[in-house]
Amino acid sequence: MASIPAILKERYLWIKQHSAPEESSDFAIEVLAEDRIGLVADITSMISSYSGNITYIQSWIEHNGLIHILVQVDKQSIKEKILLETQKINSVRSVFIRPTYIKTYGKRVIVVGGGAQVALVASGAIAEADRHNIRGETISIDTMPVVGERELSQAVRAVGRLHRVGILVLAGALMGGDITRAVVELRETYGVPVISLRMAGSVTSVCDLVITDPTEAGVMAVMLISHIGQFNLLKIHGRCF
Repeated sequence: MASIPAILKERYLWIKQHSAPEESSDFAIEVLAEDRIGLVADITSMISSYSGNITYIQSWIEHNGLIHILVQVDKQSIKEKILLETQKINSVRSVFIRPTYIKTYGKRVIVVGGGAQVALVASGAIAEADRHNIRGETISIDTMPVVGERELSQAVRAVGRLHRVGILVLAGALMGGDITRAVVELRETYGVPVISLRMAGSVTSVCDLVITDPTEAGVMAVMLISHIGQFNLLKIHGRCF
């Protein structure tokens, strides 16, 4: 079983101690505007002029051609100023103050692999997340049923670029080759822990835990990133269940 990279230890401990109900200085603005060159730069420059620190930004084009922008800012004291000043920016149609994604959706469990096993892992994770969320956490479950070495390795690498990811679960019957290399990169570059189902192939040798039962894998994934739960990955790393 692979050793624990320093970045994984640090990131995991930070995620473990985070609780969604904790108050923070972050707030979000939601912007709907006519797309143009320099729009995002104008918004970020304005926020910077008020000494606001942008902690997350996302933008995409809507079906009607308008651009949708979400910006999270770390400074509650400038919230109303940012709302008013954003409304004055050229091509902006509407602006709203919103809760942050962390506040609304919290930590994410990502499940990647074959369809049927993904469904079983997700069912365990959703049931366990519901139990924790009732007690004040916000843990969400995302699934990506894909097959093929190229597709799976691309999906694993993409997990490192996702927002709010707490842990990845690999659900399948055979994974190796470039998927194994992708898991190594994910753990060593981004610090994302990986659970694997017991399966053929080399991927199990580079994961943090190997679990036989898919439903149990989903349950344990949630427990491992829960702030309320006492289950700690660093204490059981390298185990097979």
